[in-house]
Amino acid sequence: MIFDSHAHYDDEKFDQDRECVIKEIKESGVVGVLNCGSSVKGMRSSVELARKYDFFYAAVGIHPENADEYNHEILKEIEEYTQDDKVKAIGEIGLDYYWEENPPKDVQKKVFREQMALADKLNMPVVIHDREAHKDTLEIIKEFPNVTGVVHCFSGSVEFAKECVKLGYYIGVTGVVTFKNSKKLKEVVKEIPMDRLLVETDCPYMAPSPNRGKRNKSDYIKFIIEEISSIKEISYDEVERVTKKNIENMIKIP
Repeated sequence: MIFDSHAHYDDEKFDQDRECVIKEIKESGVVGVLNCGSSVKGMRSSVELARKYDFFYAAVGIHPENADEYNHEILKEIEEYTQDDKVKAIGEIGLDYYWEENPPKDVQKKVFREQMALADKLNMPVVIHDREAHKDTLEIIKEFPNVTGVVHCFSGSVEFAKECVKLGYYIGVTGVVTFKNSKKLKEVVKEIPMDRLLVETDCPYMAPSPNRGKRNKSDYIKFIIEEISSIKEISYDEVERVTKKNIENMIKIP
């Protein structure tokens, strides 16, 4: 009963066998996938996937590294997509200061704020990308106290995670938690209540051990669930049940 709260099956790495992979993950017990747009093309493809597969849902938005693609016509397109019943969140949006070649910080922040304002207007959850930008991410999400969602692929400290949870956000846990050198994320998982954790692949990236370095897919979440189960000292079934319930609550699936 795995629900992958963040995937990119629109990615070109699935172009050769996308239908086969999606069939495989469904047969392996994956009951839900939130496919997150990160570019204009990716956003459109995510909606197409959600319309095609009954267990897929879409998030629509412009990723910070693609902030140069953004304009008010694109914002209107995002809003139009939210009228579709299979579109459940605005995302993935946020800030990424890791890559020097990314758009300037002020451009990223403007695009982030405008998409947060749209989520506020529509009363929709957001999927936030935050890389090397914890301070500015927190500052902006505090500007929109009525908006909640998930800080996906969480990479911050326990303190930052607690601040996000206080503001009503979930913490997205990827395959990184299974890596030996992931002490910080393991500590976050230990300290944050189960009802605030989501499991995600970010596929095709971030495959958990023992598949590190391979193309990721949603059924590999079982290794993330096993690790959380070990850290929390609760059963695998409990982690699976609660994380599924959490994402269903976030994107309002009955």
